Parts: sequence; C-alpha cells; structure tokens
Amino acid sequence: MPPGTSGLGSPAAAARGAGSGAPASERGGGLLSAAEENQNPISSSRRNFSPGYCKEASFRFSLAVSGHPEIYPLVLTNKTQEIFNCRIDEDVTDEQPYKLIRKEDIFSDFANRAAVSDFYPVKKIIQEYPGDELLLVYDKDFKYGLNFYLIGTEEGKENYLNPPEVPEEQEECKEHIPEDMYIYKPPISKPWVSLGSEKEIEEESVKESTKEITYMISRKRSEFGAPVKFSDQNASSVKDAYIECTAYPDKNFTLKQLERDVGMQVVPKIKDTSTQTRWTYPKNATTQYYPREFSEEEKEALGQSKTLTEFLNNVSISVEIALQQNEIMNTFINDWKSLAEEEGTFGDKTDTHLKEYQSFTDLHNLTEKMITCVSWHPIIYGLIAVSVAVRLSFEERVHISGKLLLQPSLILFWSFSDPIQPQLMLESPDDIFCFQFCPSDPNIIAGGCINGQIVLWDITAHADRIENVKAGGSRSKNVTLKPMFLLEPETNTEAMYIRHCAVSSIENGHRKVITDIHWLPDTFEINRLGSAFENRSGISCQLVTCSADCTICFWDIRPQKALTPQPPTEKKKEESIEVPFDVPSTFLHLNLSWKPLSKIRLSKGETTLDHCPTKLSLSGDSLLYKAQDKMLAQSKAMKAGEMNPYQNLEGGLGNHLKPIDDFCTKFFVGTEEGDVIYTDWKMERDPETGRFMTKKPLSLYTVHDGGVHTVQRSPFYKDIILTVGGWNVAIWKEGIMTGPLLQSSCAPKRYTSGHWSLTRPGVFYIGREDGYIDIWDLLEKTHEPAQSQNICVTMITYIKPWTFSAKQQFIAIADYYGTLHILEIPWTLSRPSTNEVSSISHYFEREVKHLEYVEERKKIREEEKKEKELEMAKKKVETYQKSKEQLEAKLKMDYESYLELEKNILINLGLIKVEETMSNMEMI
Repeated sequence: MPPGTSGLGSPAAAARGAGSGAPASERGGGLLSAAEENQNPISSSRRNFSPGYCKEASFRFSLAVSGHPEIYPLVLTNKTQEIFNCRIDEDVTDEQPYKLIRKEDIFSDFANRAAVSDFYPVKKIIQEYPGDELLLVYDKDFKYGLNFYLIGTEEGKENYLNPPEVPEEQEECKEHIPEDMYIYKPPISKPWVSLGSEKEIEEESVKESTKEITYMISRKRSEFGAPVKFSDQNASSVKDAYIECTAYPDKNFTLKQLERDVGMQVVPKIKDTSTQTRWTYPKNATTQYYPREFSEEEKEALGQSKTLTEFLNNVSISVEIALQQNEIMNTFINDWKSLAEEEGTFGDKTDTHLKEYQSFTDLHNLTEKMITCVSWHPIIYGLIAVSVAVRLSFEERVHISGKLLLQPSLILFWSFSDPIQPQLMLESPDDIFCFQFCPSDPNIIAGGCINGQIVLWDITAHADRIENVKAGGSRSKNVTLKPMFLLEPETNTEAMYIRHCAVSSIENGHRKVITDIHWLPDTFEINRLGSAFENRSGISCQLVTCSADCTICFWDIRPQKALTPQPPTEKKKEESIEVPFDVPSTFLHLNLSWKPLSKIRLSKGETTLDHCPTKLSLSGDSLLYKAQDKMLAQSKAMKAGEMNPYQNLEGGLGNHLKPIDDFCTKFFVGTEEGDVIYTDWKMERDPETGRFMTKKPLSLYTVHDGGVHTVQRSPFYKDIILTVGGWNVAIWKEGIMTGPLLQSSCAPKRYTSGHWSLTRPGVFYIGREDGYIDIWDLLEKTHEPAQSQNICVTMITYIKPWTFSAKQQFIAIADYYGTLHILEIPWTLSRPSTNEVSSISHYFEREVKHLEYVEERKKIREEEKKEKELEMAKKKVETYQKSKEQLEAKLKMDYESYLELEKNILINLGLIKVEETMSNMEMI
C-alpha cells in the first residue's frame, strides 16, 4: 500500500478500527482524511455561523488537527438515542450539539443490554471517568468518522463547554468569510499500518508449483524431404508388428491436490439379517377365553367417579377432532406421488406424433364445400368455429351463380360433445373466406366475404346456449378433455341459424375477395391519415382488411360524425325501417352504409400496377395472444349486469384525442406474387400535388415462389414473423432490412398454411397440398422439418392450435374436402425445454450477425470488383498505347522495304546506275 493512504487495508478492518474503544489519535486509519471529509455529502452542507458556533467550530477544528486522546468516536443507533434522549435533530441540534449523560444510566444500559449496548466499546473509559456526567457530542460532519463522540476527561469536557476566547483578529477574519465560500483542507498523509491484508493476498495468489518441461525433437538432415511410401500389412502375421500401449503412471505429471471440496451425507447403516426357524411337529391346540367383566358394584362406582368423568370430558374434544381429520383427508396418502406430474391419458413423453382426437363434417349440407378459416372460441373451451365455401373456380361460380344464391353461406360452431350437429350457424350474404372474434367481446364476430363485403354478427343473445355445451363434464380450464365416445350428446339438437346484424356497403368497400381480417387492439385507434391516438373507449372498435383488389382498408364500427346535417326526410326513412325480431340492433347504424375509414394501395412504383396483398401482420398482433384472460373478465362483468359497451357506441374520432408518440405504424404484408413487403400505413403529403398518398414500401423481398398464405408474428417475440408461401418458409426479424433470418429449401409439395406453436417458441406447423403437415423444431433442426405426418388425402387449408389446459393441447387442421381434424399435441411438442426462449432468442441473434457479416462481405466484394474493373481499364489503355507504337514501327519497316524494292527494280531496268545509288547513299 503506498504511503499517505489509510492504514486500514480493508473495509472490514476499517469497521473494526472505527468501532473499537481506542482513542482517535491511536486509530490513524479509522478517521476520515480531509479529502474524504470534503467528499462526504453531510459535511458539504451549509450552516449558519453564529458567534458561539464559530468559537465552538474553531475549537473542534483544533481538536481534529492536534488529536486529543480524550475523544472517543461512537456509533449510536436509533434505539440508543431514544434511551438516552439524544435523538438527532430533536434532542441534539446544530445550536446545541451535545448532551450530558449520567454514568448511572450508562451502567443500567450495560446491565440491560450487556455487549449489545453501543457504549460497550468504551466501558473501561466510562468506569474510570472521575465525574458523574459524561459529555456526548453529536458529530454531524463526521470529523471523527462516526455520528457521535464521547469526551473521556473532565478537562476536555470543560474546554468544550467553556471554549477559550478566540482572538479578535481571528473573529474579524471569520466575519469577512462568506457563507458559501469553500475552504480547502489539504489531506494529511498517514503512515501505513499493516493489518495482515498482504498475507491474504499472497495466500490467494496463484503460483506455479511444477517445473516446466522442455522437449526437443530432432532427426537427421538426410531424412528431410525423403520420399515416404506406405503399404498395408497384417499386424497378426508379422512378429513384433503389434505393440500394445498400456497406461502407466507418469511421475512427471503427478499433481498435488492443495484444496478439495468434499460433500458428505449421514446415512443410517442398514443391515440385513436372516435366521432359520427350527421346525417342530405341529399339534392342534385349543383354548377358551372368558372376558373379564366388572361387577355391578364396580360399574356403579366407575359411573359415579369424578376422575373418569373429567378424563372423558377432556379427551372427547381431541378424539372428535382426530376422527374428523380422518374423515376429511387420507393420512396414508403418498405425498411424493402427488408431487409428480401425471402423464396424459392418450400419450406419454416418448410420443412425438399428433394423435387424432375428433373430426367434424357437415353431413346436412350435401354441397361440396371446403373450409376457408378456423378459429377457436376465446373463452369457451371445446368450441370451435369454421367458415366454409363452395369448391368452385371463378368461371364455375359465375356459371352457376343463380343456384349459389339459394344456398346459405355459413360459419359453423362445432362442440366436442356433438360431432354431428353444429351448435350455431351464422348466415352471411356470400361465402366467408376469413373471420375473427373481437378481442374485447367474444360475442362480436367480423368476417370477410368473397364479394368484398364485411359482415358483423352479435351472438350475445345465444351465449347461454353455447356456454352450456358439455365439454368433458366441466368448463374448467384445469380438467382434461375426455375422448369423444365418453361425452354425452346434447339433448337439444335443433340447428340455430343466426342472421348478420350489419354488412358493409358493396360500392365503397373491396371489389374482390377479402383474404385477411384483423381487429386492432383496444390500446389505440387511428384516424383517416393513419396517425395513432389513444383509445378512449377501452374496447376494440376498428378493423383492418386486405383484398385481392390491391387495397388495404381500415374500418371503424362506431357511427361516424356527419359533416353535413342530415335532412329530416332521411331521418324519418331510417326510423321507419323495421328491424327483424331475430336480428340484434347493435350495428344497425352500419348496415349497407358502412364505409372504410381509410384505404391504402401498395404501389409497385415504376409501373401503374399495384401489389395484391393476401395476408398481413400488424405490430399489435402479439398482444392478442395474451388477451384471453382480459376477455374472460369482461364477459363475466357483462353477465353480472354491466352494460355491454357495444350497445351504446360513441361517435367516431374526435379532435380532443391524445396522439401516441413513437408508435410503430409499420406492418408486414404478403402478396400473391410471393413478395414480402414491409411498409407503413401512415400517409404522407405529396410535395408535387399536395395530396396525401401512401408511403412507398420500406423493403420488398421476393422470397416465395408462390402466393403467401401465412404472415404471423411469434407469440413469444413481437419482432419475429413467420411467412409461408409457395414451396418454402421464411422467418423475418422486424428492423432487419437485409433479408430473412431463415429461408427453407424447396419442399416436395407446395405449402398452403402455417402457424406458430403457442407454448414452444422454436416450433411451428406447416401444412402441404398433399395432406401432410411438417413440424419444424429449431432446437433440433434448422434446415429441414423435424418430422412430417400425414393427416388427410387432400390439401390442408388452415391450421389453428389451441391450449386447453397445462396438460392438454389441441391443433385444428382443416382440409379441402370440408373436414375439420382435431388432433392432440404430444408432450414433446407442447412442453418447452429449459431456457428454450433464451436459446431460440440467441439463435435469432446469431442469424442477425450472420446477415450483417454477409452484407459486409458483399460490400467488400463490390469494392474488389470495382478495383478489378479499374485495373482492366488501365491494362486496356496500356495495351492500346503499346499497339500504336508497334504499328508505327511496322509501317516504317514496310516503307523501307518498299524503297529497297523500288531501287532494285530501277537498277534492273537500267534506269539508275549502281554508282549513282552509291553516291546518293553517301550523300544521305
């Protein structure tokens, strides 16, 4: 430890030094230095300097500097302060920071609390004190390290109570010092006092206990680079070809164990003994027993005995309690067996395949129909709703459109107790391709038709009928559903048809089939421009739909405020409209006049064409998985007599709503072309025209080679999205614009639907067109499905899992032939493993880092490609320059050869003599 620091080597040593009874001058490390004192927040507070206080402070400052041995710092707890009436800021204050305490009171405290007393460290000092009263001073600024200090001499007490007079010059200097002025107190260096901390450090340090061994391997120089030839050889046929390398202890690597953790448990000794009984010849023996009875005199004496009567009166209560306990509970039950988990009735932990539980088919409707959408009832267990549509192409539907009008388009409610007769049938103007229960009230249902209309149903009047459906003998969530053959069918098998209470305007809605519909959560609502505001009603009042007409519409079920007053004639017409007795008037204000709140189109940008959305996923979809308990509480409140909020809806959006800051208005959309689009529904003003237009998509990826059938957020991670379409599957992370985290290879058959598991974050189910279902488990495999199972012989159209209880889960699988298959999910696919959520989260994080690395490598490759292109361009320029010089040299050689040929021809013709040519050459 360097000189000048505190002599206490550890916080524990500082506490021992501070709490001991040694004087302040002997405990150099126990007191705070000046720098530490300045850092104390208590010492930095301002105080009013009265003349008396200045004298007292100067005296105390002199004590702190000089170090009087009569000062003993103490720590007084709140209990001790109450006993001796020295409570801080009540009995001792800044104006009177001291208290005189009698020795007798301290001795009585020793007698009551012994070593627990806060004065026990200075017990010897108090016993040797000559006076009757000791001076206890409140150390507010912790000048001596603790909150109080005791003056152990009469002289010190007199000096404190009657401080010496301060010279007038010092008084005048202190008067000129302002209150807020900071006085620097330099730290005082103190010698280091060893308390044994260096020995602890030396013992805990790691040192090498064995010597390092050096090996040198060498071979001849001639063997370097020599050819090596290997050949096969039978080890058993050649002598000494097989050498056994047996293990032996090597003393060079023997380690001495310096420390060892050993755990022991006391176990009673068990001894098995046996004996051999000596056999004897059996003999028949009989004996007669006569009971011993009291005589009549003894019976009378006992009946009149007071001791017996008192005994029976005292014991009768405990005997009655014991008998009652035996009747209430079984005292011989095995508690360990009760703590174990009971396995399911239809499988155990080794099962990995889905097991057929039940199936539903509409036998009363002979028309060939397929199931388009499936949804479990949010609060009634064992009840499931399906929508059906005719299996016809567009041309066939147009050809027999007249016949189709005579057939009802239905949503069927099936119960586990009656697989033949539906419990409810919801009628609609046309075939329903998607529907969803309202998250605020399960009796409100919204559906999308093939003709582009939205239909609303209110089944509140029939809620009692479906709630009384028997599901295994109880509606409790903790029970296990029984097989179908153990359930009792309903006595009332009459089909219940329910008409819709509102339908949207066919002129102002979608032009083609509605492919997806979602309720917006009750936490927010949007206006016509897509801005998010707080939801004042506390219930879900808005929907979003997408259609094959390349539009996405937002709808509001509340009555919109009219911009212009309505003529009285129209009001009379509306009042004169008679509502059928079997149609609720909940949404009468929307019927045939319901228009979308806003409509957006997904433009392709360069062309006039638009994207055709099929499925979408909002940022609030993950909240709907957790809304089941809230929905159950709201339904119970409505049963208790509270008014249904949908019966008295307020007007549309008002001007007084509070906008929600930093609200995410972005969402994922899947299209018919297989594209996955990440866009924003909030509109922006066009700088050229000034009109509000839909924003351009933030990102677009062509991953699927067919129409997208599923876009769904994970129930465990709000930013992880599953998309299914064409022949592959992809998993995306919101905010990652470089591509999908996982993209599967092409499947043997086209994928048609998919869904996440509700209890395991790494499992999802994918349906195929050949009737198989692929089960993916990311903890087991990430490149292919963990297993595949055949469900039916035709295409799977929809998948919807549901958790009935903690021990039983089901999955509903619909096919193209109109059959709904209910299968039980095995234990391995329903129970998450330990830390599965964090493991899958780490897997997604690794995939994000992998995408970032690939993106960086792409940038590096592009830069390298640009550099290569520049080098090639330079080489081409250099080659061009070299070829130009070579061409000039060649032309010059040709010209010289031409001159030589001309000269030879002239000489041969005799036109020029050789002497002339020689002279011409000499002149040249």
